[in-house]
Amino acid sequence: MPGARGRVLEIGFGSGLNLPYYDRSRVECIWALEPSQEMRALAAPRVSASGLDARMVDLPGEALPLPDHSVDAVVVTYPLCTIPDAAAALGQMRRVLRPEGHLLFCEHGAAPDAGVRRWQDRLNGVWGRLAGGCNLNREMSPLIESAGFRLDEVHSAYLRRTPRISGYNTRGIASPR
Repeated sequence: MPGARGRVLEIGFGSGLNLPYYDRSRVECIWALEPSQEMRALAAPRVSASGLDARMVDLPGEALPLPDHSVDAVVVTYPLCTIPDAAAALGQMRRVLRPEGHLLFCEHGAAPDAGVRRWQDRLNGVWGRLAGGCNLNREMSPLIESAGFRLDEVHSAYLRRTPRISGYNTRGIASPR
């Protein structure tokens, strides 16, 4: 998380797997948003051992309890495929992000290859029911841009050793417009 600094909001904190990657000298605190009680319980020991000021928040991404322009960075690693109203959640992220702040994202989504995309579209409904609401075919860059972000840096590729239908990955940095 080299771009995370100051006050950080992590959406979809899960079990806290990103904690070791935060630079403790640059991060003041982390609001760890995770609506799953089970995931928060799994994260608790990692939070305690991390030495970071991480504050668990149990609300969905569409309802952020933070004031406008109150965070320096928003970290999003793989929840946008699952959040029911991802556009609303991104709007909330933009609202709480300071004008000079950054959205740091890493997501899987719609593949550029027509054959893979057809399979993503075919399997999306069943996949979502089996995988906790995950969508295979969300187009991440346009979704982020339509929420009022400017894409400053974007890298997209298929992940190795991952089935192509779920392995097209986009990561990058965006700024509020």
